[in-house]
Amino acid sequence: MIGRKANVGSFLNQQWMRKNMNSRDRKWIVPFFASLLISVSLLLTATFGLFIPSQSDNQLPFYAIPFPKEEDSSGYFIEPELKRSLEEASGVLKMEPPRLAYLISGTKGDSRRMMRTLQAVYHPRNQYVLHMDLEAPPRERLELTNLVKADSTFNEVENVRVMAQSNLVTYKGPTMIACTLQAIAILLRESLDWDWLINLSASDYPLMTQDDLLYVFSNLTRNFNFIEHSQIAGWKLSHRAKPIIVDPGLYLSRKSELSWTTQRRSLPTSFKLFTGSAWVMLTRSFVEYCIWGWDNLPRTILMYYTNFLSSPEGYFHTVICNNEEFRRTTVSHDLHYIAWDNPPKQHPLSLTMKDFNKMVNSNAPFARKFAKDDPVLDKIDKELLARTKNRFSPGAWCIGSSEGGADPCSVRGNDSVFRAGPGAGRLQELVHSLLSEEILKKQCT
Repeated sequence: MIGRKANVGSFLNQQWMRKNMNSRDRKWIVPFFASLLISVSLLLTATFGLFIPSQSDNQLPFYAIPFPKEEDSSGYFIEPELKRSLEEASGVLKMEPPRLAYLISGTKGDSRRMMRTLQAVYHPRNQYVLHMDLEAPPRERLELTNLVKADSTFNEVENVRVMAQSNLVTYKGPTMIACTLQAIAILLRESLDWDWLINLSASDYPLMTQDDLLYVFSNLTRNFNFIEHSQIAGWKLSHRAKPIIVDPGLYLSRKSELSWTTQRRSLPTSFKLFTGSAWVMLTRSFVEYCIWGWDNLPRTILMYYTNFLSSPEGYFHTVICNNEEFRRTTVSHDLHYIAWDNPPKQHPLSLTMKDFNKMVNSNAPFARKFAKDDPVLDKIDKELLARTKNRFSPGAWCIGSSEGGADPCSVRGNDSVFRAGPGAGRLQELVHSLLSEEILKKQCT
């Protein structure tokens, strides 16, 4: 009797276990088939390219990337292929003369100054983007746009653009980096046919013609990045890297000072911090890397510098010095003559007539900062640029007659021919010293 009850109990227990196991098995059926459906869909998408976007004139170019062979285990990640295709498209080394891309930025009261700087650095081969920040009233931004539209050369060559979107830019805040990256994206969208990016403000001015600059850089490999830099160490690490700042320009519509929080953060362990001048001359291949960020380093560092004091003096420097490929391309110079307060060398002094000889003897192609309509600008126009008021700095591309005060740049010739002047000799001397073996050994140190 007892044995029969035990058999009945065992039978019921087995039936209960089968029931529950079947129930649990049924619970996995829906997720299993759902995951199977998603996997098949992804496989079909990858195989047939169902969602490849169609190209148009208004889109950034996309490059077809082949799938790696099965036996090539190092090629299963798409990022290196993307990087390689972009490098091939960019053409790091070219036989034709270089082209430059300029970002000229300004704020309230700078529209006329920006136009003067633009005319002084204009050349038909180059690309130009102008940005007036949100502090400038709409009337002034419209004035700058109309000045550009009214110029017949700009209309014919179509290489000058005023950014329609005005961003709020805070001094020493990450909004300046955001604005620069946006301008780079515009330049890459409009034209891939340029070699270096140069950023200037309305208070910058050239010390030589574009013919001088392009002539010297025609004989230079296209992979050097001119970016003054040094590694942050010692007390500067604690003073600059650990405080957390907030740039109100990221959230508000009116400019205000940076806000300091009471919290402090630890130092990063995955990359080293570098600092230097905010004024740079960067290769297109490097700024493409900053935009695409195929190894995610530029985005990681950008997020870090969102809450960093003086981020314009550290973002590009930290990115380039933490990338094994690009760190070997750095030249620690910002191509500017700047007179600093002494001490503590934190703010640039306004340049005047007394600084003219020092500017010329520096052999730098640019100088800053200048007060609005300072007389030394007229002296630079006359003695260094051969430029008259409201006209371009003349070059070999200007083939019109100058008789009777006519503008020789009203008639354009071959823009790949350059007339090298004294400025080219000065710049060659500077570049020769910067590219010495001793200087290049100190890259990113």
